Amino acid sequence: MSTQASLPFGLSPARYGLDTGFCLAVAILIAWGLVMVASASVAVSERMADASTLYYFKRQLMFMALGLGCATIAFAVPMKSWESTGPLLLMLALVLLVLVLIPGVGVIRNGARRWIPIGPFLLQVSEPARLAVIVYLAGYIVRRQVPLRTTTVGLFAPFIPLAIVGMLLIGERDFGATAILMGVALLMLFIGGARLRDMAVIGASVGAVLALLIAIAPYRVKRVIGFLNPELDPRGDNFQLVQSLIAVARGELSGVGLGNSLQKLLYLPEMHTDFIFAILAEEFGLIGVLILIGLFATLVWRGFAIGRVAEAMNCRFSAYLCYGLSGWFGLQSLINMAVNMGSLPTKGLTLPFISYGGSSLITVCVMAALILRVDYENRFMQAGHPGIGGRAGAPDALARRAGSGGTASRAESGNKLFAFFRRRGGRS
Repeated sequence: MSTQASLPFGLSPARYGLDTGFCLAVAILIAWGLVMVASASVAVSERMADASTLYYFKRQLMFMALGLGCATIAFAVPMKSWESTGPLLLMLALVLLVLVLIPGVGVIRNGARRWIPIGPFLLQVSEPARLAVIVYLAGYIVRRQVPLRTTTVGLFAPFIPLAIVGMLLIGERDFGATAILMGVALLMLFIGGARLRDMAVIGASVGAVLALLIAIAPYRVKRVIGFLNPELDPRGDNFQLVQSLIAVARGELSGVGLGNSLQKLLYLPEMHTDFIFAILAEEFGLIGVLILIGLFATLVWRGFAIGRVAEAMNCRFSAYLCYGLSGWFGLQSLINMAVNMGSLPTKGLTLPFISYGGSSLITVCVMAALILRVDYENRFMQAGHPGIGGRAGAPDALARRAGSGGTASRAESGNKLFAFFRRRGGRS
């Protein structure tokens, strides 16, 4: 019997393994997120009629089960199938982003129209839409590698669909999702080989457009002013920021203890969603914050290392997808924590794996599954089997070393990432 027929979905035996550091970081973040949702949502759950204090925890547990189910399906799909369906996924993303703006279809909350009701579940369309755009962009970089590296048009072309998606996201009043998407897109195109002078023009243009979008929206201007002067209106527009800073300050070194937060007792708005990091900092202190940052750093590091091995084996779509998804993890977690600590203006972005929210949790579970699928295919080819995804080629020395499975080889592949960026930065 062939190895391909030994398991469902055409998967080979598990002896090839998966990246231990990445899997552990994801498992710890999911478990910690469930604990934090249970702790942070106690007071807000009690305010709901006929709801127990574990209302949001039970829903988050359900979302986790859905997320793991979707992640299992995503993991079973070969990378070559993801690559071929990239344009279709982009079209589906555009359809979702248009549908949510139609009155009667999209749901408005806090002045933003971002959700489509699906039974008892509200789908925040920006989450799967951004994932679809990143899959498409990874395929574009592979298909148009030569024009991207040698012409200005090759770099500007992908920004046409990106601009359309960005305008639709702005129509939903989702500035944060737009900024994350543009940042990840620029990172992927830079790693993909775009010329530095073209990247400078594009980066300046994107920055100018985002600044203009802030300037023309009075509520965004208020947020920037509040960020610069949080003491001006501590009981009005700056109330949420001030309460978040109080929570972070109360945590000190080791925190007040799990479940002992005072700010979660309806002092801090959105304490179980966008501002759950402040409650975590209050209950676990600086030590907990450093551990959390270390977990997200592990996700990004191992994601880039997996992508680097895929690139060394000539599986370029898999590599660029890993770079984009890892960049998304890093950028969104960094911005969320910075907002909670008053280092950036207030913005409605969730903390991956930690914040309450079905769309966010399901999407990040699928993102993690895609990175692990790339790692699985890397190991499958390193074991001497034919390529099962991407564009397989002969592995170079880095890929062979990474296939040894030892701790030293994994560390060496991570170190090679820095050399990769040094080489990449020298291109023009």
